[in-house]
Amino acid sequence: MSKPVVAIVGRPNVGKSTLFNVLAGEMISIVKDTPGVTRDRIYADVSWLDREFTLIDTGGIEPESSDIILSQMREQAQIAIDTADVIIFITDVRQGLVDADSKVADMLRRARKPVILAVNKVDNFHKFMPDVYEFYNLGIGDPTPVSAASRLGIGDLLDTVISYFPEDKEEEEEDDRPRIAIVGKPNVGKSSIVNKLLGENRVIVSDIAGTTRDAIDTNIVHNGKEYVFIDTAGLRRKNKIKEELERYSIIRTVTAVERADVVLMVIDAVEGVTEQDAKIAGIAHERGKGIIIVVNKWDAIEKNDKTMREYEKKIRTVLSYMPYAEIMYVSAKTGQRLPKLFDMIDMVIENQTLRIATGVLNEIMTEAVAMQQPPSDKGKRLKLYYITQVSVKPPTFVIFVNDKELMHFSYTRYLENKIREAFGFKGTSLKFFIRERKEKEQ
Repeated sequence: MSKPVVAIVGRPNVGKSTLFNVLAGEMISIVKDTPGVTRDRIYADVSWLDREFTLIDTGGIEPESSDIILSQMREQAQIAIDTADVIIFITDVRQGLVDADSKVADMLRRARKPVILAVNKVDNFHKFMPDVYEFYNLGIGDPTPVSAASRLGIGDLLDTVISYFPEDKEEEEEDDRPRIAIVGKPNVGKSSIVNKLLGENRVIVSDIAGTTRDAIDTNIVHNGKEYVFIDTAGLRRKNKIKEELERYSIIRTVTAVERADVVLMVIDAVEGVTEQDAKIAGIAHERGKGIIIVVNKWDAIEKNDKTMREYEKKIRTVLSYMPYAEIMYVSAKTGQRLPKLFDMIDMVIENQTLRIATGVLNEIMTEAVAMQQPPSDKGKRLKLYYITQVSVKPPTFVIFVNDKELMHFSYTRYLENKIREAFGFKGTSLKFFIRERKEKEQ
């Protein structure tokens, strides 16, 4: 169900970002205008030979002194060790093997994760191969010569990466428990919510370390049904500058969201919804997950009859790109409304996996077109031929039209609203793909 995570690790100036951009390709451009998506492009979805994975660039701010560089390298390597299924360790053939490379190799060797050693800037294989062999001294396997800038050796590198991925279906069939990621800024009460849910249900469980260092997978049973909560608590790291902290928070959030069916986006009621909340929620939105906005510490708010309505208005304004998200007002401290979370989670998962018959969809589309004429341009009018649902999680639809250029975003949104009016789909985004089909008579 979740895509494998691949992290790129390496010293500053060895070409991490160049390799990241080459591997990410045009996938970046799809998400660049989505609200909430990080500006510095830390992660991207990549596919190679029908295998999909999430690529993370761990490169942070480049410090000046060599001591800081080493600690920065250690931090990056540790993040990669904790979050990734496969690690690409990138070095520079022109600078040769340096001490910092060896230090990181020591950490990676102990990680018990697959590590692929990529030697970058090998623009000429004949000329540089003797220098590539030097990297065998790191003791982490065969060096793979690549040139990110010239796109040489990239196919071989990706073949090696995907060879380490687990086979697709075995794990999925074994574990069909709903997975719920709890995300949000530090100190909004993510862990408190999990602890309270555990207490309410009086289930003795052992915490199993998740894929990230500060994320814990906790099994909680409610009304005889088992749920797995992925808690990204501990995103705050001491003695780190703000941008770096935010970068690592996002890496951990991405990996937690990737594994989840439903994301609980926790907001501090006292502080209110912020731009950073929008950025974190954007990760879940972009990946088409079920989303519930959980406003915690609701007991600390002075209320009148308009409080909830005004609060919801603010949330809807800041998170305007996800009007479908459900909102719950809770208190981890008092336990207020927390048991109802499970009903909400079940409902959102049901909507994420809802399938609509093609005949019914086409009836809705025909009615919508009759009520509001499709747009036209220079005398040519958009014609909608057919709509069908092609997948779930999130529900995804393909609409066949005569001219893709005429299908404005606003008309797609209009059709989406009509489908939601009929079937709700609360808590889940809907995805639409527009395909062209030529008119038969012309």
